[in-house]
Amino acid sequence: MLAQIVSLLLGTAASLLAIAFLARTLMQMARAPFRNPVGQFITALTNWAVLPLRRVIPGLFGIDLASVFAAWLTQIAYLGVMAGLTGVLSVAPDAMLGIVWLAFLAVLRIAVYLLMGVIIIAALLSWINPHSPFAPLFDALSRPMLNPVRRLLPTLGGIDLSPLVVLVLLQVALVVLAGLQPARFMF
Repeated sequence: MLAQIVSLLLGTAASLLAIAFLARTLMQMARAPFRNPVGQFITALTNWAVLPLRRVIPGLFGIDLASVFAAWLTQIAYLGVMAGLTGVLSVAPDAMLGIVWLAFLAVLRIAVYLLMGVIIIAALLSWINPHSPFAPLFDALSRPMLNPVRRLLPTLGGIDLSPLVVLVLLQVALVVLAGLQPARFMF
């Protein structure tokens, strides 16, 4: 029972921190403004790790690799602690490679969930309150994913179905990621 509580608390903290690192990356890739409460919160939460990593890890094609690497390190640390608590490290000699692979998959899974959340919030804001101060931010974050689908799928009766299509495609990505996860390293 104690291991489950520790797993829940550490997993939640690691996932939220990884979401912040990946949201920073997404905001920079989409050239979304950071001069809003969400951007300022993400910057304040992640600067301690991203700024030193940027001295060593440069960006590539507009992707902030330092933030992605920080998210990956967060997941490696969480999975390493969980493997140590469950005794997997002492049993499996290749457990470190498994942890590195699981951390990579976890970052991809968190990124997919982040994209899903951005699309859902953007769609809700466009229907409920398009003049919200957060609407431009979420529109800027979701536009790169929705525009290619909007070009292929016309609006039907004034309803934009591109968020639905992208959400289904992201669900497919989650299924593929679940298939790539080895069962023997489940914590």
